[in-house]
This record gives sequence, C-alpha cells and structure tokens, in this order.
Amino acid sequence: MSELKNLPEERVPARWKVVTAFGLVYVFWGSTYLAIGEAVRDVPPALMAGARFLIAGPLMLFYCALTGRRVRLRKHEAIRLAVIGLLLLTASNVVLAWAEQWVPTGLAALIVSITPIWFLVLETWVFPGEHRVSPRALCGITLGIVGIVVLLWPELSHTSGLANRQLFAALVLPIASLSWATGSVLAKRWKMSIDPFSATGWEMTFAGLANVVLGLGFGEHHTAVWSFRGIAAIVYLVIFGSWVGFTAYIWLLKHVPTTKVTTYAYVNPVVAVFLGWLILNEQVTGYILAGTVVIVAAVALVTGAELKARTPEGEPELPAVESTGD
Repeated sequence: MSELKNLPEERVPARWKVVTAFGLVYVFWGSTYLAIGEAVRDVPPALMAGARFLIAGPLMLFYCALTGRRVRLRKHEAIRLAVIGLLLLTASNVVLAWAEQWVPTGLAALIVSITPIWFLVLETWVFPGEHRVSPRALCGITLGIVGIVVLLWPELSHTSGLANRQLFAALVLPIASLSWATGSVLAKRWKMSIDPFSATGWEMTFAGLANVVLGLGFGEHHTAVWSFRGIAAIVYLVIFGSWVGFTAYIWLLKHVPTTKVTTYAYVNPVVAVFLGWLILNEQVTGYILAGTVVIVAAVALVTGAELKARTPEGEPELPAVESTGD
C-alpha cells in the first residue's frame, strides 16, 4: 500500500494534482538555471535574487489574502518560515546564482542534482526517525560523490585548476544543495496551520529582504545593469520559478514523501543541459555525459531505496514502503 493511500482520506490529494505539480517542477525548474545564468550577466546574484523574491513574495501574499487564505503569522510561524526561506532562497539560491557567473548552467544543474542524496543523509543521520538507510542507498551516496568527481575531473586533473575560480564555484554548489535539502526537510517537519501557498509567499518575502540587504552590503547596486535581458530573466524567474515551480514544490512536500518529491533531480539537469547547449552553446563533453549517467544512477538508487524500519535489537526488520502509489 502506498503512503498516499495510508494518509487520512481528507488529506489524500487528487492524482491529477500530484501529476500536474510534478510536471511543473520538472519542466520549469529545469529552465530556471538558464534564466539565472542570463540574469546574473547584468544583475549581481544577491540583488537579482532579492528583486525576484521581493516581487514574487508580496504578490503571492496579496493573492492569498484575496482568495481568503490566512496570511497573518504567529510569532513561531514567522521565525520558522524565515529560517526556511533563508535556507532555500538565500543560502542556496543566491549561492547558485553566484556560481553561475563562472559555471555553465548545465554543469551547475548536474552538481545541484545531488540534492536527494543530502535528503537521505539528513533524514537518516541528522534528523533520525524510525528508518535507517539501506545498502542500496549507501551505494547511491557513493556513486553521487563519484559523479561529482567525474564532472569536475578536467579541472581537478590540472594542477592549476585548484586556483581556478570556476572550480571553486563548482565546489561550493554542493553546499548550496545541502542548504536547500535542509530547508526542505524542515519545511516538511515543522507543522504549521498556515496555508502552504501563504507560507511560500512569506518565505520568499523574508528571503527577498535578506537578499537585498546582502546585495547592498556587497555594493552590488553599483555594478547592476537593469537591461532588458536581466529584467526579462527576472520576470521569468518570478512567474515560472517562484510562483509556479516553488509553490508546486512546497505543495508536494506537504502531500508526497520527500524522497519522491526529489525525483525532479532526474529531469531538471537534462532540461538545463539541453537548454544550455541549445541557447548558450555550452559544450557537452564526454565528462559531462559520463557524470550525468553516474549522478542520475546515484539519484535513482537513493530515491528508489527502500528504507528499513529501526527496530529494537533482536527483532525482525520490516520494510517501510516509500511509493507514491500506482
């Protein structure tokens, strides 16, 4: 029996809603790597992310208020949503935007796609529950590390590569994906009475304010060029990355097992690599193809791994099914 079927009847979402939400996350988030790469060519990363989320967040809250959703926060909810927003949209998103100034969009997407591995690490060892990691999942973690090495091997194999800014930016990306995974796990674990759409609006608003302050602190407003390309990319990110994609992602976290939500990592890198090749003429090398195969295999092992229940010593272990259902 699937986890969706195990939920109380009133909490089981319609299948078409789940499928639609997955489709939106798969396609639009894959394209946001290209949009971010285009935006930071003219608008520095923190200021770009600040503008993006300070537009998306308040407008989403306005929509929620118009449709009768509660937008007023209790103190503990405000603190939790601020923490989640900073993890997801500042520590993760701004770092990604910063790295894309030197790292090709497709390569950045491939490195960030190890996020499901971070989910497994966090939910097994950092926020342990009633399950423990399986040997298959451990193989996936190992493969993920191998995949990152394969992707970066051309830089790592040159002694001068360690001083290369592109290599440094690429090595920072796994930290950004860890921050994203941490924020996502907390978003799923922290129960709040506020509607998920209102919560998303507040997360973006809190992060947007922090990003603007960060950008001003680094003097990014002195180098920002508000060109048509930069503004168009930000508008795309607001609509399809923030309103559509991010909202669908948060909704899925509330209704679908986390390990299944992270299957977007299968599709997003493929979309990003294809768009980077098609539009930006980014080179697709043998290392990128090989690394893609290894990382997709690693993510497949992790997201498809069966988590075994923790039981008292001496008692048999029963598998815990993680399927979303057929």
